[in-house]
Amino acid sequence: MSEYTKLTKEELLKEKELLLKKFDEYKAMGLSLDMSRGKPCKEQLDLSMGMFSSDIDYIDEGIDTRNYGILDGIPSCKKLFAELLGVETKNVIAGPNASLTLMFDYICQCFAHGVLGEEAWRYNDSIKFLCPVPGYDRHFTILDYFDIEMINVPMNENGPDMAQIKEYIKDPNVKGMFCVPKYSNPSGITYSDEVVREIAALKPAAKDFRIIWDNAYFIHDLDDNGDKLLNIFDVLPEYGNDDMVIEVCSTSKITFSGAGISAIVASDANIAQIMGRLNCQTISYDKMNQLRHSRFFGTAEAVKEHMKKHAAILKPKFEIVLKHLENELGGLGVANWGNPKGGYFISLDVMEGCAQRVGELCKEAGVTLTPVGATYPYGKDPKNSNIRIAPSFPPVEELDLAAGILCVSVKLACIEKLLG
Repeated sequence: MSEYTKLTKEELLKEKELLLKKFDEYKAMGLSLDMSRGKPCKEQLDLSMGMFSSDIDYIDEGIDTRNYGILDGIPSCKKLFAELLGVETKNVIAGPNASLTLMFDYICQCFAHGVLGEEAWRYNDSIKFLCPVPGYDRHFTILDYFDIEMINVPMNENGPDMAQIKEYIKDPNVKGMFCVPKYSNPSGITYSDEVVREIAALKPAAKDFRIIWDNAYFIHDLDDNGDKLLNIFDVLPEYGNDDMVIEVCSTSKITFSGAGISAIVASDANIAQIMGRLNCQTISYDKMNQLRHSRFFGTAEAVKEHMKKHAAILKPKFEIVLKHLENELGGLGVANWGNPKGGYFISLDVMEGCAQRVGELCKEAGVTLTPVGATYPYGKDPKNSNIRIAPSFPPVEELDLAAGILCVSVKLACIEKLLG
């Protein structure tokens, strides 16, 4: 079919009639399908059940992990993360089950005591953060909780718009930036080497400017030809910016979403300050869980082999959604989408002003999407066009139906707009 914008009113009305018939058929099925969040499916979670061995002794390099102490995590777990992330063990803290906790606690620390001798953020009611968009809604939720003003920075095919970032950081009230550098949520974009170097070379007006490098999908490739992300900690020293980046990651989508382990990576000075806070905050994180993970994997290479099993489950699901998008929306001029090599999402941009309506139609037909607008600060997508698709959780048969309903909903919403 021709692009919708080139059709006559009569042709659009005819197309709408056919789509409504298909839409009603979907509605009659009484479906309840969920594509709202990037949750691993049961088959993925089952891959890690082997770590619950009854004969584990819970001793790690002479440390009884059942007892108090070891704030920065057990040695074997720190070594595993260090090997995976290409950093030194001394610069790793193995943490709780969620990297979200680490990010929230770090921002809280900045508010309470400042950054490496700088004034505590609680004394400044004009703090701002840069937010590459579309982006991760949980980042925005943290910033909103602390009443930090969020500034949209558009993403391009290589990462965030660096020209805009360089202008914004001239303001000393701009204190940081949240980002997902590999397989960005939701666009699936991986920052190019050039962008990583530009970020590492930034010279912000604020001495306490911090980049939260949320490397959530650092090992989440869909095949052997995954994207490569330049290790920013290899580059920061070249520009005297060793302290500027706080990296976090977790095994939430490697082992168990609710019972994995997380890690924070930072410079010597940042680690020392974080440890000072941990000494007051906790006796220790869950060392028994850390040991279960390090014993189950042993080496970084074993983690990589484990992730190939995840990819075997996930890749067909991504292919189902992408096939629907191409076959049903391709050439209509109403939508465009990414084709990521990893991560957990597909970012769909529909005709401006139509995303909200797409969400309403999907809900009416029994498909739950990520709330429209969630990929932007304050839940406000300025173009009302972005939809985050999460293919991981539904079974294949349900995903096939959900993707079909999504495409029909996109076409209906766009026709409605064109007809006025």
